[in-house]
Amino acid sequence: MIAVVIPCYRVREEVLGVIARIGRECDAIYVVDDECPEGTGDHVEAHCRDPRVRVLRHTQNQGVGGATLTGYRAALADGAAVLVKLDGDGQMDPAQIPRLLAPIVAGKADYAKGNRFHDVDSLLRMPGVRLAGNSVLSFVTKLSTGYWNVMDPTNGFTALHGAVARKLSLEKISRRFFFESDLLFRLGVLRAVVDDVPMPTIYRNEKSTLVVPRILLEFLSGHAKNTLKRIFYSYYLRNFNIASIEIVAGLVSILFGSTIGVRHWWLSHDTGIPATSGTVMLAALPIVVGVQLVLAFLSYDLQNVPREPLSGQAADPNELVVCKDPPKETGEREREGTQRL
Repeated sequence: MIAVVIPCYRVREEVLGVIARIGRECDAIYVVDDECPEGTGDHVEAHCRDPRVRVLRHTQNQGVGGATLTGYRAALADGAAVLVKLDGDGQMDPAQIPRLLAPIVAGKADYAKGNRFHDVDSLLRMPGVRLAGNSVLSFVTKLSTGYWNVMDPTNGFTALHGAVARKLSLEKISRRFFFESDLLFRLGVLRAVVDDVPMPTIYRNEKSTLVVPRILLEFLSGHAKNTLKRIFYSYYLRNFNIASIEIVAGLVSILFGSTIGVRHWWLSHDTGIPATSGTVMLAALPIVVGVQLVLAFLSYDLQNVPREPLSGQAADPNELVVCKDPPKETGEREREGTQRL
């Protein structure tokens, strides 16, 4: 069973159009009303006649992550083989769902996510502030998750293999805007294979509920904690290799050289006596060596991206859709090339 989860908060005017464009390759649709003040859940129940739709409700707002996890749990309880997450604001084209399903159905990935950075035209349509923010977040997320092969990590248009979802500790995943990044971290701990799927995004005049100052600390602390946990899990708890030595030796060398350099610079400033060349080298050499060791660690880490899918192949060949020719343009509805196995 292919299940689509739509977290809903202030999307009353758009959600019915999103549901209407979800193709027949999907068997169930879970609309999660995250205590929406517009009553999106009631609106869907009153006006949607699609038999695949089931409305779930929160009595307290839990954020996009909490709403998505509620949909995941309901879909898994109903035996879903693949979980597709689709926002209800109309910025994600449901006609692109077969693209997300393709790598999972083919047994090449455990998790597929949209990538708006692949297409130059999409980049030109993306607001400048959002483009800059996503670029920075992409690098930070690569570091904290170990998925150096993916871009646009905050893209919420995703598909997750049901068998892999059942291995995740869903209760530990962040409920708020850090959800997508934290989910990638949890998948990295399992060493699940993640695939980027190029696709455009529709930009309109929707007002984002994300308040940057409010969530900045959450993102910074979340990525810092995940980076430390990932390095510990991957290079000390589960394995120990040359990279384990490189990262510690490199950071210690940089700290040592920087401490010596700052100390002698301060002394020179106070006394007016320039530091000797030997003192300068004593500070500079450990920093240079340390940087080289850290770069060597990053080089190793780049090659350590998971490449063997946990699922191995499609979870249940009788329940999945094979997508031979996924749609290539936004709004294009291609059902040719899909078949039930």
